Amino acid sequence: MSQLVAIELEMPDDLARFRLPDGVNARLQRLLVRQDHGQRLSPAERAEAEGLVNLAEMLSLLQLRANQAKKGRTKRP
Repeated sequence: MSQLVAIELEMPDDLARFRLPDGVNARLQRLLVRQDHGQRLSPAERAEAEGLVNLAEMLSLLQLRANQAKKGRTKRP
């Protein structure tokens, strides 16, 4: 059985700007392009790519939540 837990956190105003650094994003893109072109990634490269994708997804989710929280604050009287 799952439970819903609500946690209130203070979000920094600049959280919406969080993203992968340019060099890290470039590395991820190189790995994904190689994979898309049918080149086999080593187990270490595959783990690296998966970790970077997970990190990018988490940052995107944080950006979305920060934007939603910001909009919610501006709607309050």
